[in-house]
Amino acid sequence: MIIEVKVPTPGESITEVELSNWLVADGDLVRKDQELAEVESDKATLSLIAPESGKITFLIQAGQTVKVNSIACTIDTSVEVPDAPAAPAPQPASKPAAPVDQAKPASVASASATKDQAGPVTSSKGEDVKIRTTPLARSMMAAENLSADEVLKGLKRLSSKEVGLILALREGRLDAVSVAQSTERTEERKAMTQLRKQLSKRLVKVKNETAMLTTFNEVDMSALMDLRKSYQDAFVKKHGFKIGLNSFFLKAAAQALMKFPVINSIIDGDDIITPSYVDISVAMQSPKGLLVPVIRNVHAKSLAEIERDMQEMAEKARSAKVSLEEMSGGTFTITNGGTYGSMMSTPLINPPQSAILGMHNIVDRPVAVKGQIVIRPMMYVALSYDHRLIDGKDSVSFLVEVKKLIENPVSLVFGGKNPEEALLGL
Repeated sequence: MIIEVKVPTPGESITEVELSNWLVADGDLVRKDQELAEVESDKATLSLIAPESGKITFLIQAGQTVKVNSIACTIDTSVEVPDAPAAPAPQPASKPAAPVDQAKPASVASASATKDQAGPVTSSKGEDVKIRTTPLARSMMAAENLSADEVLKGLKRLSSKEVGLILALREGRLDAVSVAQSTERTEERKAMTQLRKQLSKRLVKVKNETAMLTTFNEVDMSALMDLRKSYQDAFVKKHGFKIGLNSFFLKAAAQALMKFPVINSIIDGDDIITPSYVDISVAMQSPKGLLVPVIRNVHAKSLAEIERDMQEMAEKARSAKVSLEEMSGGTFTITNGGTYGSMMSTPLINPPQSAILGMHNIVDRPVAVKGQIVIRPMMYVALSYDHRLIDGKDSVSFLVEVKKLIENPVSLVFGGKNPEEALLGL
């Protein structure tokens, strides 16, 4: 029986997608529920799943843009698929490993234990291929369940530079490294992905359809960094993961948004919609491009809950498994260019939202504190906002509120008030 496998629907408003990558070869035997391909839309990457076991035949090539519900491939279920082979038991070493010479430095012993080995690496077709690998590479492949085929498939094409380097190494020439610095002039051309094309359109639309302005401020990170340093070990012991700076900014932004709800609002035609909740989109880099998964109900969550949600979304972004639903419905966005060394920027609004907070790198700078010049870890922060809805007074006041909360992080527990004010009910 021939079964048709159709391209999945990422969402109601999406009519075209790109089949970015086949995970199996044409004519392979596939098993039920096996991932066959990655389908990329302008918002998310979905997996094409085999509904039954059998022999696959491609009807769409990788990199092709097709309509939703088009037939991507067929599966002939009359072809019997053997059961997956059991993992072979580890073989004992033919002779015991030599003990490490205690007189050698640890670095020498470590280097001798990590030499390249030409061992068998299993390909996606179950064949043993002799590929020279390091122990670290083999452990990384095993941890991520990667085959040699998948690793090699991600490499670029070979040029005379690579061939020359191998020949130089084979002949034992000492200047082999210079071979890599080839004077060969090449160009690589590849089609834009569906995600990148739609992102380009959205960025231009934001610039053309909003009255975007950006206001700046600087934040003294001393108190927050001291707090993390003092309690990081205890936090990890209790929760099993570290607390990052982003979580504090999400918490601070949520409290500031509740105080200045117009920053959390959106324009819908001639109406202004102001939600009573705070769902913050967090810009995260992925292999497919920039993604903005949403952390829901930030205003009602603890720092530990925010950090846990952030780590889960970051892992999904790295593996391109963020769903359309997980990237929909944010009311505000935070982006951290500081992880890449950015000192200052004017982040672009994420429509239909009306504002976005930009974090930047932390640098020791001289500042005046109580009449004295001191060195403090400082961060510039930026708020880009739609001036059609948000006035300058509200935008500046919001950013000042975020600054106050970060510079006095304990006040986050008391809704922005000092402990003394909360105690006295002020």
